[in-house]
Amino acid sequence: MILKELSEAVGVSGQEDAVRQIILKAIDGHAENIRIDALGNVTAIQPGTDGANRPRIMLAGHMDEIGFMVKGFDSDGLIRFASIGGVDARILPGLRVKVGDKGVNGVVVWTPIHQNRDQNAVKLENLRIDIGVTSKDSASGQVKPGERIAFDSPYVEMSATMRRGKAFDNRVGCSLLVDVLQGGPYPVDVLAAFTVQEEIGLRGARVAVQILQPDLAIALEGTTAHDLPDPTAEPDDRTRPNPATRLRAGPALTVMDSSMITDPRLLKWLRATAEAADIPYQIKTARGGGTDAGAIHTSNNGIPSAVISVPCRYIHSPAAMMNIEDYDNTLRLLKAALNNLTADVLGR
Repeated sequence: MILKELSEAVGVSGQEDAVRQIILKAIDGHAENIRIDALGNVTAIQPGTDGANRPRIMLAGHMDEIGFMVKGFDSDGLIRFASIGGVDARILPGLRVKVGDKGVNGVVVWTPIHQNRDQNAVKLENLRIDIGVTSKDSASGQVKPGERIAFDSPYVEMSATMRRGKAFDNRVGCSLLVDVLQGGPYPVDVLAAFTVQEEIGLRGARVAVQILQPDLAIALEGTTAHDLPDPTAEPDDRTRPNPATRLRAGPALTVMDSSMITDPRLLKWLRATAEAADIPYQIKTARGGGTDAGAIHTSNNGIPSAVISVPCRYIHSPAAMMNIEDYDNTLRLLKAALNNLTADVLGR
């Protein structure tokens, strides 16, 4: 598992270079036809072992993470910035960030609590980043407008099973896909796609699917787990009703989200595979968000698609949390699925 290296790399949408280099090194020797397309996706093919006319299954994990972009500078050297991807401004004040191509250290600043009369309104346009300089010229000498800004967050092993870090959406999916390729080959052709710009509109997947031309596809993701007790409930009734997913409950199989409805045949196959291998799993029915499968399933003449995710708390933040047993069970399910995939799954 190379999740630590992937998590700590900076790869805000549109500038996934550092993540791409880690992946290229990790899959070298484990796939053929490795290429970088014009948009920046990494695609590769691992041929199967089961004779001719093998099913061609695309596994997609996006390399990009949410972050920010430098917009300009105030006269006192503070940096104005815009968001890239879905960012909740309420979590930002006081956070450490890496600014620009040089990774300049910065802190997101806001009016101190002692002087702020409107504590409930955190607006991105009112925030700035302090890189420790005192003039516009000093700031513009270190970073340039358009350069990316990322959370400054180390990967931490919190316990034997808990991991914390940034960009688990979706370096978790990328790490799983690397593990799948390193563990192959399988009876089927595995078409790997490490995609770009998912966080700003599923853009890389639209290109990668045209290159790979799969029979079916699975998007690999880190997804929302909102399974903590409700702090507003009574002390004896603090269970969280119907969270999107839960930690320690295994991989999450999506039924539908805002971008797609999972092909019922694939959902049935994945559930049967998990049950036959005694792999715990959970069903995700929350409709928010979307994945690369949203772009893949409507490509060409239609690509039957599914989503398998690892539950992560505090996603789209600098400190997501994941249970390593969920990760391991997701990898088990993927390998079991690849080893029992036949044309019959799609009724052909």
